[in-house]
Amino acid sequence: MSVLRFARLTFALVILSSTPMAAAWALNFPVLSGRVVDEANVIDQATRSALTEKLKALEDKTTTQLVVVTLKSLQGATLVDYGYQLGRYWRIGQKGQNNGALLIVVPSERQTRIVVGYGLEGTLTDALTKVIIENAMIPRFRANDYSGGIARGVDDLIQVLSGDSEAFKQQVAAKQAQRKQPSDNGYALLFVLIWIGLAIFIVLRIAQAQRRGRGSGGGPWFVPIPMSSSSSGSSWSSGGSSDSGGFSGGGGDFGGGGSSGSW
Repeated sequence: MSVLRFARLTFALVILSSTPMAAAWALNFPVLSGRVVDEANVIDQATRSALTEKLKALEDKTTTQLVVVTLKSLQGATLVDYGYQLGRYWRIGQKGQNNGALLIVVPSERQTRIVVGYGLEGTLTDALTKVIIENAMIPRFRANDYSGGIARGVDDLIQVLSGDSEAFKQQVAAKQAQRKQPSDNGYALLFVLIWIGLAIFIVLRIAQAQRRGRGSGGGPWFVPIPMSSSSSGSSWSSGGSSDSGGFSGGGGDFGGGGSSGSW
């Protein structure tokens, strides 16, 4: 092979590696057979049909595309990487709006993720999707109720994507307050312990100096003042996937938006 041909081949590989098509070479993605792709076969038929109708109604109303997918495995990839690559490969969401989202469940690896397209990152924030995963989905997955957990997660996502997100924002605020409180208490306790330690040290030094007859110790005392801080039951069916009904991605794009959970 000539140097010129080698250079051209190398350049072509670099270009291909920067496109969504490269993901198809690295990972074996399932076929986008519908709005519900149940590769792991953990969603019962009735739930699958109900989800398909709800997701179609959401797209008809808002143009937002939300797809549910269960996987047999991540094929060695991280869920974050697999998720956004799958979204790009399927091109979920409308072109120019990037208003697509995926709800991915991997039962064999006990992981789930809500993957958010660029255009929905302001609506489906990382904190909000985390609340949906932890409150609606994980408890049911722990009980092996995959159909129930996925259905509840989809209902919550549709509610937010339809413009009714106030209840979830309140849950996010409550969780942030819970996380902040232990931190504030920790700093307060540290502050008290430092002052107690300094007081004991000063008393011992003064007592030692008095025993030696040197008064207060012969020099000025500077007591440092610490700065306060603030913390800114599963059903199985015989089929693996739903019928497509003519469904396809609209050309949307994805980054790393969304959140994950495990059980």
